[in-house]
Amino acid sequence: MAMSLNRVQLIGNVTKDPEVRQIPGGATVATFSIATNYSWKDASGQRQDKPEFHNLVAWRKLGEICAQYVRKGSKVFAEGRIQTREWEGQDGAKRYRTEIILDNMIMLDKKGASEGMDSSREHSAIKSTSSENSGSPVAAGAPDLEEEISIDDLPF
Repeated sequence: MAMSLNRVQLIGNVTKDPEVRQIPGGATVATFSIATNYSWKDASGQRQDKPEFHNLVAWRKLGEICAQYVRKGSKVFAEGRIQTREWEGQDGAKRYRTEIILDNMIMLDKKGASEGMDSSREHSAIKSTSSENSGSPVAAGAPDLEEEISIDDLPF
């Protein structure tokens, strides 16, 4: 059997407040983007920077938490898997969007820090481990809590 791994870890700054919606089944989905920066020195010794933008999607409890706490300028650690969606646009052309489906996020800003303020101190961890079949989270943490929450503590 061939081995396979689809795992992404990013640290970056949120480019705008999350967009939040409820899907017909009632689940919350939050979408937002973060920017990472690649830096290098060119042949003349000048520093060059290239930003990269990543589309993130958080479902259910993690989506609700992102909607409540993630803001433009926040520095976050995001972890999940890459997924590319395909659809047909109104003009009939095929469209593609590559996204990171989150199952873990850590706010890296200090508590009470102003927007965009950089800090290396971890604020809090938010986790949501989902099963491929059910898609429902088995663990989630709230940003104000220091300990992890058990599945028995979840209201769903």
